[in-house]
Amino acid sequence: MGLIADPFSYQVTKSGEVRISRGGRVVVTLRGAQADRVVARLGAGDEADQQLLARVTGNYRRGTERRR
Repeated sequence: MGLIADPFSYQVTKSGEVRISRGGRVVVTLRGAQADRVVARLGAGDEADQQLLARVTGNYRRGTERRR
């Protein structure tokens, strides 16, 4: 299942936290400087945003996984 079929979504709270979700579940919550950096980079386009969110959560292919 790829990013197109199951995309990430995000929510920026009033306190500045960034909650990143996938499949209806929050997978990571960012705070502080890391949240600020991510918010500044979001908005470049759907594909770029999905790649950024995947990298921030650690859910991206590194090239060492076996294909199923």
